[in-house]
Amino acid sequence: MALRPTYLRNEALKTIRPNYPGNKMIGAQFCNGEELYEPSFSTVLRWQTSKNPQKEEKKADTWVPEVVDCTAFLKSQEDGLVWLGHACFLLRVGGVTLLTDPVLFSSFGLRRRHELPCRVEDLTGINYLLLSHGHRDHLDEASIKQLARQNPAMQVLTSLRMAPLVRGMASGLQVQEAGWWQQYDLGDSAPFELFYLPASHWHRRGLNDLNRVLWGSFLLRTPDFRTIYFAADTSMADHFEEIEKQFGPLDTVLVPIGAYKPAYMMQLSHVNPHEAAKAANQLRAGHVVPMHYGTFDLSDEPASEPLHEIKMVAHGGMLRGELHTPAVGEVMRWQDWE
Repeated sequence: MALRPTYLRNEALKTIRPNYPGNKMIGAQFCNGEELYEPSFSTVLRWQTSKNPQKEEKKADTWVPEVVDCTAFLKSQEDGLVWLGHACFLLRVGGVTLLTDPVLFSSFGLRRRHELPCRVEDLTGINYLLLSHGHRDHLDEASIKQLARQNPAMQVLTSLRMAPLVRGMASGLQVQEAGWWQQYDLGDSAPFELFYLPASHWHRRGLNDLNRVLWGSFLLRTPDFRTIYFAADTSMADHFEEIEKQFGPLDTVLVPIGAYKPAYMMQLSHVNPHEAAKAANQLRAGHVVPMHYGTFDLSDEPASEPLHEIKMVAHGGMLRGELHTPAVGEVMRWQDWE
């Protein structure tokens, strides 16, 4: 007998999409939209036992992102955006500091290919830690523990059923969970609104927790309706058009471009550079900042290929927004983009 679906959201938070019942669940698993997505072990086995047709090209590609020191920006109160590598950004808006998906250290099977643009000890004064989902290249226990020690007042903003996982890493953290299309409660003094929005992805950290924690993306909106969208991990799906319908053209989109080969393994988890451009176009992004490349070796494409491909798309006139490809640690300032 098929399980009857249920719907879950944080009833204490505002749901911004009319008549949205919450995230669909079948049993204990969150659906990826309306359907369950359960990655197949046979696909993983096929990947591990197949030869990469770009093996030699990948081996010869020793490119790593340029890294510049951002310590002065961290110690200032200046607004701006800094890429720390992979999906980790430090963002300051109206003097409030946010950090996304920090993986600050190398670990078993996940070695950083470049250094951080600052000392980990300088990541202080963080008001909000944004955790999009639970995969290990986005949620790292050592990083959470370090940041919690250095930022005792920091609040975690994340997804449904993430709190036990996060508090198991740092028990004293304040955690606020949201479902898709929900607005976080930041009180009356925050200089922006923050929303948790869809992504096309999945969750697993262990053997028995498949899709038991939700995944998603974030959108920040200032009082003058400037928007910054953090797409997190996602495959190509209809949520980009839905987000544009809800919020209108977006100002700045942080979009993943890496970990897309082989397609039979990755296409339901990540966008490739051409799909990333299509997503940014659907969002009607004014500015596009790529991420999720260059920091970790997660897939079969050569290290420099994602950046090369997204630049080719932009140079060919197929990206309607302005492409920005900052060095790791390079400060991007809003006033420079107006």
